Order: sequence, then C-alpha cells, then structure tokens
Amino acid sequence: MVHMGQTTRPMETAFDGLATACLFADIDGRCQHLNLAAQNLLSLSARRARGQALARLLPHDALPAAVERAWSGQSITLRELAIDRVIDRPPLMIDCTISPFGAEASSALVVLEMTPTEPSFRMAGDAPFEAVSAMAAGLAHEIKNPLGGLRGAAQLLERELPRAELREYTQVIIREADRLGRLVERMTGSRQPLMRGKFNIHRVLEHVRRLVGAEAPIDVEICCDYDPSIPELSGDEEQLVQAYLNIVRNAAQAVVGGGIITLRTRVRRQFTLRAHRHRQVLETTVEDTGPGIEPALSARIFLPMVSSRADGTGLGLTIAREIIDRHGGAIDCDSAAGCTRFNIYLPMAEQ
Repeated sequence: MVHMGQTTRPMETAFDGLATACLFADIDGRCQHLNLAAQNLLSLSARRARGQALARLLPHDALPAAVERAWSGQSITLRELAIDRVIDRPPLMIDCTISPFGAEASSALVVLEMTPTEPSFRMAGDAPFEAVSAMAAGLAHEIKNPLGGLRGAAQLLERELPRAELREYTQVIIREADRLGRLVERMTGSRQPLMRGKFNIHRVLEHVRRLVGAEAPIDVEICCDYDPSIPELSGDEEQLVQAYLNIVRNAAQAVVGGGIITLRTRVRRQFTLRAHRHRQVLETTVEDTGPGIEPALSARIFLPMVSSRADGTGLGLTIAREIIDRHGGAIDCDSAAGCTRFNIYLPMAEQ
C-alpha cells in the first residue's frame, strides 16, 4: 500500500488548502491523511491520525458499510452522524460523504468529506416560519395602500403651506412613507413568480461577492472555495442573487472590525432534501469569523423581524429562506463564537 505521506506530498498540500474537512483512508480501513480542516474538526494532528483505524477515529455503526460501497465505486452521504468524543464532551454531529479517490489500484483511497452540523437547525421551525411569514406578507399588503394615500396627502398639504419651515414637516412624512414603502417591497418581493432558467451558481456568487466587497469595510476579506465541476442549475437567477446577497451581507455586518467570509460550493450525493432523495444536491456555505449568533436568537433567526442588530429590519434572512424554499431547497445555520455557517441546499437536475 502506498502511503500518502511518502509519495503524494503535493496532493496533501492541495487538500490542506480546502476548508472542507477531508479524511483519506486505505483499503485496510486506516487513515492515510487528514487535511488541516479535518485536524481542526477532530482535534487531532495528521501525524497522530495516520495509520489509525477509521473505527477508532470515527466510531459509528453506519460508516463501515458506506466505506465498503465507496470501494465498489459508489458515493454515499450519511447525514447527522453522532461521533462520540472524549468524556464530558457532546458527540460531534457531522454530515459525511464517502467517495472513491484515485484511479490506480496501487494507490486507491476513499475520501470522507465531513461537514459539522447541528440537527436542531435543520429545517427547524418550518410551521412557525410559514405562519409568521404569511402573517407578515399579509400585513405588508394591508399597509401598502394606506401608505400611498398618506404620502399623497402630505404632498398635497405641502403645496398649501405658505412657509418653507412648515414644509419641512411634510418632507419628514414623505421620507418616512418612502422608507416604509421600501420595507413593504422587501417583505413582499420574494413572492414574485419564479422566472426559471439555466445559470452557473459561481456567476451568482461572484456577482454577490463583488457587490458586498464594494460596500464592506476594507478589513473584511471575502474568500472563495468553489468546486469548478458543478454544472448549471435551473432556477430564478435574479431571486437567488437576492437570497445570497442577503446572507452574505448579513455575514459582512457580523464581522465589522475585521474578519473573513468564505463562500464554498460542494456537491452532496444521495442527499435527502424535504423528504425527497436526490442523487445530487448543491451545498453552498457562507461562513464568517464573526462573534456568532446569540443562542436565544438561533432558533428564530429566519423569522421576520428577528435581528441581533439595533438597526436591523429582520427581513434579510427571512426573504432568503423563502426564496430558497420556493426553489425546493433548504437553509440552516450553525453558529459559535468565531465561526458561523449558513448552509444552503438546492436540488440539482438529474443528469
């Protein structure tokens, strides 16, 4: 058996640059390499991990059969695995995609791509979200018409007022009516009919990256970790730009004072999404190094009018989730101090 540490140092270096945690195992079920992300995830150095049995590094009953399938040429994704760790620490919750790696029999390996997850965030609170979202949309429609009348009445009043200092008050009314009008548009805009077409997800993300990069402080860095093999998706490109823009802007506001935002794309295989098994699902992750979301807000972060910022409207993530939902996808959040991840899942057309 060829050991990666002996013959493939350049490949190790390449995988160490990935933000996704990867573990490489040989046909004997022993670890040959952990990239840097996996070392951080498992709190274990590559040197200590090399040669250890998978059953010891990742103790879970479902893994042996999945690894066996990978050796037969298949890829499989196991979701929400609870991996036991040291005493007095909760289990590590991960999604794990196991795939064959390497064409030569003498150097073939399997790769386990591990994504930390938290079950309570996955599709949590769908019913409250839908109820509150529908209520907010209905309220927005009720506000829209009288708001237009209020603005019009202020304009008519302004024409009748003799002094400029009095007209300042009508200008306040008009400005506030316009501000509320924009807020209403944001609350109802995501319910426009989808205009589906083919598009490249990286074109969407690069557009969002440029927009947020232009308005973010200079000490906020936006990095990319893309899988270039991802094919075109089918959906409403314009609305998805808005969804991703809301999420990335949210991340940029979280790292005020300096930090890093990472945009990552991966394909998840044999993935269950909204009770439907998909052969392939696009996973996009927006990760930031901000202070994290307060635990009290975590379960409600996608609900309308919920925001951790005093000047926030609490609509950005709500609109993003609604757009993603209408594309048959899902969004979840995993947050801790120094690392917050929003994971967006979109079904890919069967090839």
